[in-house]
Amino acid sequence: MRIEPRSLLCASAFRIGGSSAETGFDELRALCTPAGDQRSLAIGMAGLVIAHNLNARNREASRLAGELAELLESIGDSTLTVALLTYVMIVKHETAEMAEILRLAEYLIDLAGGDLTKGHLITDSPLSVATALRGVARGWMGRQGWKEDIQRAIGMGRSFDAITSTGVVWFGYITPVANGLLLPDTTALRDTAEALAVAEQSGDDLALDLARTVRAVVLIHQGGPEREAGLQLLAMARDKMLSGGFSMVLLPIADVCTARYKAQLGDFDGAIGCSRTAVEDIIRSDTATWIAPTLAVLVESLLSRGSEEDLREARAAIDRLAAVPTDPGCVIHEIWLLRLETLLAKAIGDESAYQQHRDRYRARAAELGFEGHLKWASDMP
Repeated sequence: MRIEPRSLLCASAFRIGGSSAETGFDELRALCTPAGDQRSLAIGMAGLVIAHNLNARNREASRLAGELAELLESIGDSTLTVALLTYVMIVKHETAEMAEILRLAEYLIDLAGGDLTKGHLITDSPLSVATALRGVARGWMGRQGWKEDIQRAIGMGRSFDAITSTGVVWFGYITPVANGLLLPDTTALRDTAEALAVAEQSGDDLALDLARTVRAVVLIHQGGPEREAGLQLLAMARDKMLSGGFSMVLLPIADVCTARYKAQLGDFDGAIGCSRTAVEDIIRSDTATWIAPTLAVLVESLLSRGSEEDLREARAAIDRLAAVPTDPGCVIHEIWLLRLETLLAKAIGDESAYQQHRDRYRARAAELGFEGHLKWASDMP
């Protein structure tokens, strides 16, 4: 009687914010261990994993997520595994452990057997979230089928609660748009607008944070007159994060998107300052999915300002990205490095190197089918 309510409270405490210490997990563990109740322990642990993640403690979250995956395997309950394995993948997404996400997502999808509501213990449709995450992982690994997974997942998620439907849109667009896999087209604009409307009606703080941020990312990357609205959404989300300590993992995303906005307006001093801050925050929190687009904004802004010192800093930033470890087969950093090397060669006036890098960049973007990089490469003279 004491364990069951505490396990559900631990599992859902992250939905109302606060620090990971406030989930009550230690008390739950103290009750579960002598009782041998591994199932309730796993449910509570899932909530602690996400609480660490939302408080930007991604290294700790990833370690605990690995423990949760092992615990679920030892329990051997397919429904519980479907319910909680999404939480493991969410954390692995932040640390860019895409090979592990791909393995776990395919396992969960097989266990769900097409049942959209199987394992709806905390999230209404774990299958929808897993399908979106498989799409993201496939894209990062250069595998076929990633676009179809994302489109399918967003369609699946529409009929469920705000946190599920918004979460699927978040994963479907936030890093694919920022990393140049997808362009912010009319479909992305419609989906993120719908997600924001649903989140606003729900009153769920986490859903609202996610919806505002993903909508802002799409608007700012689209450019044009609506990017001002995107900046306003970012400011709202950022103020809420700083005042309440909630969803702090989103803070570097807000900073790098603000940097991109400033660069679009020609405020390169402001863009460089914002992106420098975001780089250090991302490295400190191990939010590895954002290191490439953040360093890209920094490099592009430095090259646009163009002093000798700026060129040296741009070279160092490119080298820094090249040194970031990735899973074998990951192509995201590769495509970004091709772009940045091309831009640097142009900036220093090395026409031969520029043409070689540009041609390689165009060919690789076409091979991968990354819409953003295809457009950016085609715009290079």
